[in-house]
Amino acid sequence: MSFEKFGRVSFTSQAKISAFVDYLEQGELYTTHCHYCGITFFPPRADCHSCLGSEMDWRKITSKGSLISFTRSYFAPTGFEEDVPYVLAVADFEGTKVFGRFKEGFTEEDLSSGMEVTIEPVTHKNGQISYIFKPVS
Repeated sequence: MSFEKFGRVSFTSQAKISAFVDYLEQGELYTTHCHYCGITFFPPRADCHSCLGSEMDWRKITSKGSLISFTRSYFAPTGFEEDVPYVLAVADFEGTKVFGRFKEGFTEEDLSSGMEVTIEPVTHKNGQISYIFKPVS
């Protein structure tokens, strides 16, 4: 599987971490973790910027996260013009910061820093795959 299937709009077709898309298609979200120095990366990386090692282990995000910050976007980059407005967020999953969109239908008034969130893979109408945050029920 190549990387062109990831994201709402794909800007690249090849990546060293294309297994990320395979995991998403299985309903799972993974990070990479440097085998040598122990740094965890999200989005996944094939090479460590700290020790320059390239032995990375895949690690599944299984925990609930804590919402750190969020904002509503009314302007969109190329390819996302029809999506606005939408909520962008950052959440902490056991020390790993994950950036992404919040599930449609939620506004800033529904969210608060510190609330528990989970990650859910989504397949869009055009077949592209990505993930969203949603509150823990």
